[in-house]
Amino acid sequence: MKTLYETFREVYGEGGEIRSFFSPGRVNLIGEHTDYNGGHVFPCSLSIGTYAVARKRKDNLIRFYSLNFKTQGVMTVDSTSLAYDAEHDWANYPKGVVSIFKESGYDVSGFDVLYFGNIPNGAGLSSSASIELATAVLLNELNHLHLEMVEMVKISQRAENEFVGVNCGIMDQFAIGMGKEKAAVLLDCNTLAYSYSPVVLEKASLVIANTNKRRGLADSKYNERRSECERALAKLQEHVSIQSLGDLTIESFEAHKHHITNPIDQKRAKHAVHENVRTIEAAKRLKAGEIEAFGQLMNESHVSLRDDYEVTGLELDALVEAAWSEEGVIGSRMTGAGFGGCTISIVEDQFLTSFQTNVAKTYKEKTGLTPEFYVVEIGAGAREINQLSEAL
Repeated sequence: MKTLYETFREVYGEGGEIRSFFSPGRVNLIGEHTDYNGGHVFPCSLSIGTYAVARKRKDNLIRFYSLNFKTQGVMTVDSTSLAYDAEHDWANYPKGVVSIFKESGYDVSGFDVLYFGNIPNGAGLSSSASIELATAVLLNELNHLHLEMVEMVKISQRAENEFVGVNCGIMDQFAIGMGKEKAAVLLDCNTLAYSYSPVVLEKASLVIANTNKRRGLADSKYNERRSECERALAKLQEHVSIQSLGDLTIESFEAHKHHITNPIDQKRAKHAVHENVRTIEAAKRLKAGEIEAFGQLMNESHVSLRDDYEVTGLELDALVEAAWSEEGVIGSRMTGAGFGGCTISIVEDQFLTSFQTNVAKTYKEKTGLTPEFYVVEIGAGAREINQLSEAL
């Protein structure tokens, strides 16, 4: 924090009240490709994320600077005429949040802000939603708007959908805004009903492993999978009164799946239904402290994503299979959209070093790539932090 404050003054000059904010990254423990199918997800917020140091201005100018993209320098925009600009790159995410705040009728002034993120870029840990929520919280606090966090979550999702043009669901923003220390949140993506499950990993840790494979296929395949599930749902709706695949039990799906005549569409729907049921069960298991059972459900989730949804690919499968063969691994699966990105594993603490060494070796032999590992803690959601007095 001391470095961030010093850099802020170097970039923007002295004077005024400087305030600091933190917004975490997120990882989804289980419940993949269920959000747009009307199902449940089970993410948690992380101890890594995006720091924002900001100072309110008396005019309408906004100045953005990121320590992660120093070569782009300070970007200055007028908050009264915000528009997407490809040259502004990462800054379009916070610009979008400001734009939606203003569009929603909230009176926000200009500000100077410095960002620093320690989420690995492109790893699928939601750095974009993290910077969105950091911006939403700083706008809320600097302008004394007194908004509820759920409202800021919805604004941040709208910013990504409408301003940036990425058709994401609400899971990322919700997990980051509503995250709770040492707990995961079970979220019904249809109703936004949610509950928390304590994550008590006695003598074990969450380990995120980055495949370091560029996720070039993820966007096109994501749209393809959505279409396949929509076709499957339409076929089922001719015979069953449901709004989404998430409305089905496994038994009702098995009884009516023959109506989905396209075998590929049927496989996609099978994953959506089974994964939703798995996710609800996983939350119960975790709440009951049954970590081994939770780990088994993680493993089953990966198999379903590999065989029925077909979004894993060589690299994610290699990383997960290497994890499964290691002593002390309670569960491991891909997390995120797929075709690259990360895996999430629960590993007993005494095996953390051997896990990373052995998995890296096996993975490199199979793919030629070197993975990166992050032993992470579950942290609280987006918030203002008051660390200036401690830092200086």
